[in-house]
Amino acid sequence: MIRSDAGADTPAGVVFLLDCDNTLLDNDGVQADLRRHLEQEFGAECSGQYWTILEQLRTELGYVDYLGALQRYRTSTMNDPRLLHMSGFLLDYPFENRLYPGALSVLATLGTVGKTVILSDGDVVFQPRKIQRSGLWDAVEGRVLIYIHKEQMLDDMQRRFPATHYVMVDDKLSILTAMKNIMREKLTTVFPRQGHYALDPHNLAAYPSADVAVGHIADLINYDFSALLTGGMQAVPEQGQ
Repeated sequence: MIRSDAGADTPAGVVFLLDCDNTLLDNDGVQADLRRHLEQEFGAECSGQYWTILEQLRTELGYVDYLGALQRYRTSTMNDPRLLHMSGFLLDYPFENRLYPGALSVLATLGTVGKTVILSDGDVVFQPRKIQRSGLWDAVEGRVLIYIHKEQMLDDMQRRFPATHYVMVDDKLSILTAMKNIMREKLTTVFPRQGHYALDPHNLAAYPSADVAVGHIADLINYDFSALLTGGMQAVPEQGQ
């Protein structure tokens, strides 16, 4: 786990926890760009090998490790010097261009109601790099938590950012369900229908609905979260569906 605890000592009435990938940032778009770059530089066969390794690592580690997959891929290519450019593509990618429309405005709006925190899964190099270069790190004033399995680290999260109530915004119903089962009435779950996980009918059928569902993250700009401060909150009708 890596973290930045800026402002973590001050208790808050409400803490908004927001996932990064496919919640605030279009990670599917990042992957599509990476796939095109790999195919152009290395060819379709080598690109396919990289994605196979990436999925193997996801199974082993529980999160997507792009740089780890690149390192493992390197062992099978006898140190192809083009891989040096590949790491640069990942680390220097313009993530700010992949923020969903309204993502930063959502953070600013939620910040007027409670404290905003990025709560993400990932590795210790690429994931924080992504959050920093996208502008999300500064948007939450450094309040960033990155775990291997965030749903298993809720006690740690609550120690670092104590609050009366929490709101989790995530594109994965599996994560929202796991967190709700642990935190129960102390947590409101918000499900933006963005990205391939959120739109997968099998995922939708496998888990209960979130407390709140929206078509896009920007829909939260006009959502009235003030009810959280008075003990109630109703689901908002989905837009754009």
